[in-house]
Amino acid sequence: MSAPSTHAGLRPLYGFHAVTARLRHAPSSIRALYVASDRRDGRLRELVARATAARLATHAVDERRLAELAASSRHQGVVALVDAALPHVTLDDLLEGDDAARLLVVLDGVTDPHNLGACLRNADAFGAQAVVVPKDRAVGVNATVAKAASGAADTVPVVTVTNLARALKAMQDAGVWVLGADAGGESLFDADLTGPIAWVLGAEGAGLRRLTREGCDRIVGIPLAGSVESLNVSVATGICLYATQRARAAAAAR
Repeated sequence: MSAPSTHAGLRPLYGFHAVTARLRHAPSSIRALYVASDRRDGRLRELVARATAARLATHAVDERRLAELAASSRHQGVVALVDAALPHVTLDDLLEGDDAARLLVVLDGVTDPHNLGACLRNADAFGAQAVVVPKDRAVGVNATVAKAASGAADTVPVVTVTNLARALKAMQDAGVWVLGADAGGESLFDADLTGPIAWVLGAEGAGLRRLTREGCDRIVGIPLAGSVESLNVSVATGICLYATQRARAAAAAR
């Protein structure tokens, strides 16, 4: 199922969290808002009231039309058509200036949109400034990612780079410690996580590619007490970012 071709320059955004976040942060980017004609619950009324406050009209349509607009049946009864072009952020923008609190996430070979969405949620929750992904062999931001991110796709930029190895070198040249999250390195419990950091994570099972691993300053592993050999990349991202913020808070309190 694909979205209608009549909405050039727009992309669908669906699900209550994603649409509500867009209404909160960038209502002017919404060009049309569609809601389920058979819903009358408080959650939908609240969303419509927020749209009305933003002077945005809502259109009540049936389930079939919503699924067509969203190109998905998991729309939760709300679909917004938004500007396809978000503010463009480059790697140079991210590395500008001297920021001791810089915190970036780099994803190597993550192709699952749900994983990218969950990583964006973690980045938003734990203060990472951006998620960096390679142009090839990686998923970009689409409607599925936006829904899984529950609004974080509008607050955390996804920066696409042509060459990941060069991007890591640029981070190092800017004074950022590039830490690869992978087995065989020092324990996360013992690692120095203060200062500007870019966490580099690979897909579950595959891990970091060889060249990516070699481009990291240090390899840091998450100690696992059970029988599993690896964690989902979004889970690992959350653990690494939480550990970083905890270490920074402890250092600031000294």
